[in-house]
Amino acid sequence: MKKQLRNAAALLLLAVACRQPAQNSATNGVNKFSDATLRKIYTLQDERKTQDLLAFLERPETMYRREAALAFGSVQDSTAIPALMPLLQDPEAEVRKATAYALGQIGNVAAEPALMEAYQKEQHVPTRAEILEAWGKCATQNGLDMISRYTAQTEMQAAQAWAIYRAGQRKLNYAGALTKAAALLTSTQEEARLGASHFLGRTAKLDPTPAKVELFKVVQQDPSANVRMAAALALSKMADTVGIAQVVNGIFRKEPDYRVRINAMRALHQLPYTAVQATAWNALSDKHPHVALSAAEYLTAKAPATESSRLLEAANKQKDWRVRATLFGAALASAPVAQKQTVGKQIQQRFASAKNPYEKAALLTALSKEQTNYAFIEQQTFQASHPAISTSGIEALAAIRGQKNFDASAAPVFNQIFQKAVQSGDVAMVGIAAGAIRNPDLKMKDAYADRTFLTQARDKLTLPRDIETYLELQKTLDYLEGKTSAPTPATPFSHPINWATVNKLQKNQKVRLKTSKGEIVFELLVEDAPGSVANFVELLEQGFYNGKNYHRVVPNFVAQGGCPRGDGWGSTDYAIRSEFADLNYLEGYVGMASAGKDTESCQWFITHSPTPHLDGKYTIFARVVKGMDVVHQLNIGDRIEKVDLVR
Repeated sequence: MKKQLRNAAALLLLAVACRQPAQNSATNGVNKFSDATLRKIYTLQDERKTQDLLAFLERPETMYRREAALAFGSVQDSTAIPALMPLLQDPEAEVRKATAYALGQIGNVAAEPALMEAYQKEQHVPTRAEILEAWGKCATQNGLDMISRYTAQTEMQAAQAWAIYRAGQRKLNYAGALTKAAALLTSTQEEARLGASHFLGRTAKLDPTPAKVELFKVVQQDPSANVRMAAALALSKMADTVGIAQVVNGIFRKEPDYRVRINAMRALHQLPYTAVQATAWNALSDKHPHVALSAAEYLTAKAPATESSRLLEAANKQKDWRVRATLFGAALASAPVAQKQTVGKQIQQRFASAKNPYEKAALLTALSKEQTNYAFIEQQTFQASHPAISTSGIEALAAIRGQKNFDASAAPVFNQIFQKAVQSGDVAMVGIAAGAIRNPDLKMKDAYADRTFLTQARDKLTLPRDIETYLELQKTLDYLEGKTSAPTPATPFSHPINWATVNKLQKNQKVRLKTSKGEIVFELLVEDAPGSVANFVELLEQGFYNGKNYHRVVPNFVAQGGCPRGDGWGSTDYAIRSEFADLNYLEGYVGMASAGKDTESCQWFITHSPTPHLDGKYTIFARVVKGMDVVHQLNIGDRIEKVDLVR
């Protein structure tokens, strides 16, 4: 093993590679699935039939070996590793590259020696980059240390950075990787700086302080907004906060990209309020509402009691309902005890006059900042006219129950509320209440002598439609029964790929979304995710998406829609399989929402910026080719007026 590591290190110095971008625009023409053998391979992938797929790895045709190897990136069956590893020495580079991707997706350390050996021999640049990134996904501690030790040639630095980033998800010791990431922040290669910044900003429990000097320079001067926003995220994780306030204040004065300002706002949470309060308050007037929302969320968490009147005044002046509701919550949270009832009454009055159900939902969240509002929230939750209201209502009640200063004398009342929610049959209320019941901090394990209401609620669910609620209930039952590692039930295979739909689509098929904010055009990636694309097209042809809302918009992350309930808990009566292609989530990529692998249905999201932590975990089935400016303006409650194919 040590000899292999030394040899690989030497060859890394000679490597030339760059991270592979997500798929480029295809040319016009019929998609590849006119080939019956390819349809067979993708059908076996969809059905998760490992043994039948293995035979295609030995086909003489390059295309079939490549597609069969890629299929295991979705199947992710570790029993296929021995059959895949020889293909790392296939005579065709595209097969070797596909095999490396599949092994990385499986993520088993058993593949590391084969990936290291293949790296030593590989001469094809894109394939070498893929092997290195896959190595990071499978890395042991020794493997990561080796990747981190060498000094890469300039053109190899991007591949090295992304290999380190992928290894950052494996819970290893990152001392050496952190040093290398700091060095990569000075690379002339944008992708290297981007990968290093994401490693520093997204690796759990990693303090990026040793890269402080480099991060400060990148976040203020890098020519790429993508790199600046990733570096800004890393500022929020730094244990040494000296100088951060000055850098963040400078970002808000000079930064033109709203997404960088949003990420910089996260760093304020670890700084003294007095050092950054002016920045936060000024941000409430930011020209982009998502930045103003982030500022309001910061003030909710950090503003002292002395700011309550100012927060209430700002709320009443605010035109954006989402920012306004958040500020109301901030005012209520910081208000002196004697004034909390008055502020709560104002929020209740605003609730009564609001017409937008999503605003009403946000106001219930605001009211949850004070326990004495629970009776009002309970009433509105159980008589709500829109699922968004009832869902936010039960979430608000769960939040109240979890507050550190919760009045324990009200615990029996909340026990009854959660039982009532479970018995309501509403999938969101059932799932959220079940989650509250099993929260160990709430100590509700002995609150219900009779637990049949939980099993009855579970047995009334329809699978796979209600899989998310089912999983919540089952986890709660397991918790109450003392089980700590109950297996997750497999999602039944219930919706095979409709090849008739697939084969009528061009390989660069466009879809037009008319929204209340403007028009967005997707390019469907039918050759990478045929099952997801077919499902999407079938639904749009039924008019399924017309009139739906964007129910979830997370600033500088995603805008999500397609839920039939409008609250994120809706689904169809079937689930489709996850399809993972060798693609990366960049700005404007469209992915399938899920509650876990193979639970996708009708909901999808559009990314605001590169989100590498989603790569290989959520199906990419389209990308925005027109209207990205509209995507950046979408907010909760905006309507999808019509979706149709561009003929």
